[in-house]
Amino acid sequence: MNHTADSGANLRNYAVVTLAYWGFTITDGALRMLVLLYFNQIGYTPLQIAFLFLFYEIFGIVTNFLGGWVGSQLGLKVTLYSGIGLQVFSLFMLSWLNTDWVQWLAVLYVMVAQAFSGIAKDLTKMSSKSAIRLVVPQDAQSSLFKWVAILTGSKNALKGIGFFVGSALLSLFGFVNALLIMAGALFLIMFTGLLLPKGMGKIKKKVKFSQLFSKSEEINILSAARFFLFGSRDVWFVVGLPVFLREVLGWSFYQVGGFLATWVIGYGIVQFFAPNLMKKFGSGRAPTAKNIQFWTFALTAVPCVIALALQSGLPANIVMISGLMLFGVVFAFNSAVHSYLVLAFTDDDKVALNVGFYYMANSGGRLAGTVLSGLVYQLFGLVGCLWTSMIFVLGAGLVSLKLPNPNPSKDIVWKGGEGD
Repeated sequence: MNHTADSGANLRNYAVVTLAYWGFTITDGALRMLVLLYFNQIGYTPLQIAFLFLFYEIFGIVTNFLGGWVGSQLGLKVTLYSGIGLQVFSLFMLSWLNTDWVQWLAVLYVMVAQAFSGIAKDLTKMSSKSAIRLVVPQDAQSSLFKWVAILTGSKNALKGIGFFVGSALLSLFGFVNALLIMAGALFLIMFTGLLLPKGMGKIKKKVKFSQLFSKSEEINILSAARFFLFGSRDVWFVVGLPVFLREVLGWSFYQVGGFLATWVIGYGIVQFFAPNLMKKFGSGRAPTAKNIQFWTFALTAVPCVIALALQSGLPANIVMISGLMLFGVVFAFNSAVHSYLVLAFTDDDKVALNVGFYYMANSGGRLAGTVLSGLVYQLFGLVGCLWTSMIFVLGAGLVSLKLPNPNPSKDIVWKGGEGD
């Protein structure tokens, strides 16, 4: 009876966390597209637009570092809904932007607002993924990989939907009204927090601040690999690719936004089905270090092939569309296995600390990729970005060679996407 009650409570908590995460994710994708479209419309260059997101990434790093410690002290419920609340504030703050301000003041104002959004995004992400570890039993690693894949995969699909939502709201209601509509919808989602238990994810004993620096070897290695993995994506995806599609291939901004949205949705769908696909074509067991090594080194070849194809003079439209599809599929498997392993290496009472530290490395990779994307594209074009991406993926693969398998004492048995 107690087991049934616990299962029902866990399912409810999972649903509440997922709903909150989904609501936030749509606004996160929509806000990015709103900023991109609006500031392009008023004359900002692509590189200037990229720098509007600089604080978004920097404060994401700080948040992931401190957020895990805060979550372990106050509970994941507090950090989850604090993140959503900060996003509401960020949306309201952006709605107060005055286009008559001098450009440097407007840029600074948007960067500060984006800093709050970056804090919100990583608080919400860290809290959501940590919470999933707490509602899945230690011996149910099959369900853990499946539930993490659902949460992560759906997040990417919904972020792509958010791109469409942002474009539609901007065209229908304008920049300010679009921001206010999103802020109002997200504010309503905050009330779902009443359904979650108090102290969720709160550590049983106090953790010294210095313990943030003393992670397990597995988490350190996985975090380093994550840094290079996400840097490899953003070093060509953030600035280089959109500018190339617009200036070299002559796509409209709406075509660029729609294409990138479709790519993100497709990437999320692949990640969603990763457990089933790996079970069908693999051993059927839970992912191990060999899985992440295989998928990382497989990814190394993709930017290399795209760069060589562009340099050889093949039709750029075909090369970019097919290359991005291949990159998205292989990258999605990498990300799905990464998201599973960080939780498989983590004990319940350290989940917020370890996941926060891990996603700090994720944000660090995104920051490095964002800055290098603009710099390398300006100096060497998209081909230079792709070769830099290959170097980053190779770095992730070499680091992952030191990664051990999850502790066998936890009786990890993976059955892919089977089960509830």
